[in-house]
Amino acid sequence: MGEGADKKVCWCFGYKVADIEADLARNDGRSSLMEGIAATKAADGCRCAAVSPSGR
Repeated sequence: MGEGADKKVCWCFGYKVADIEADLARNDGRSSLMEGIAATKAADGCRCAAVSPSGR
């Protein structure tokens, strides 16, 4: 695991850097987690402003 593995990447889904790194390793460099985040954001399903301490 890389440095900052416990840092949250997505507050909506609760994913951490370690989750994304593991997903990339399992999927030959492609992240289904990040694809899911992007699809949710594109469909206006993102709640980052409500759940993230930074509001983004």
